[in-house]
Amino acid sequence: MIIHAYQEIYLSRVKALLGDAFDYAMNTCDIPGNDFVKLFIVSSASKRMENGEPAYLTGKSGIEIVREIVLETKGQELQIEPQEHFGRSKEYWIGWAVACYQWYSGRKYRDIFKVVSIEELQKMYYMLHEADITKFIDVVDSRMKEHFPETNLKRIRMAYGCTQKELAERSGVSLRSIQMYEQRNKNINKASVETIYCLSRVLGCMMEDLIEK
Repeated sequence: MIIHAYQEIYLSRVKALLGDAFDYAMNTCDIPGNDFVKLFIVSSASKRMENGEPAYLTGKSGIEIVREIVLETKGQELQIEPQEHFGRSKEYWIGWAVACYQWYSGRKYRDIFKVVSIEELQKMYYMLHEADITKFIDVVDSRMKEHFPETNLKRIRMAYGCTQKELAERSGVSLRSIQMYEQRNKNINKASVETIYCLSRVLGCMMEDLIEK
């Protein structure tokens, strides 16, 4: 089960927030999409949105976020006034859809944009913007799993420099279970809280880091 950073009741607000941000940055401020993505993923704003900080759930506007991002990353103050729109733009949909996928998957924005470029998202708009959002989620989820084939457990364990046997001995979780989780023969999402806690404690990560998206 995915552990979400914030409750679903705030999701529409966050989707509109990122949608407005992409629309304002690309259409009003003429910031190229790839450039804005780079600024966004290195900014503190992307991390705060992922963490569900209250100001980013209910307080800020997309325009304020873009101005904060540009000031933080480039040291420049944007004073361009937003344009009036009578419909949602392609760029708005990109921000809206990506925010939805981030909440659904729990993945980092930097990982999402590493796998799906702004050009690909623009192409997806023509195919998917009138479809149910679950279609977009399925497409991106498939791409993410192709790009990150290793389980979170294996990736984190290897980064920690720990063998399966060492992890089993230190965590108390059987070697066979660890092997099966890493080979996807056993679903770690259905493991007990105690099992996930014991593994995360040894690996020095959050319990939700081991959950498969």
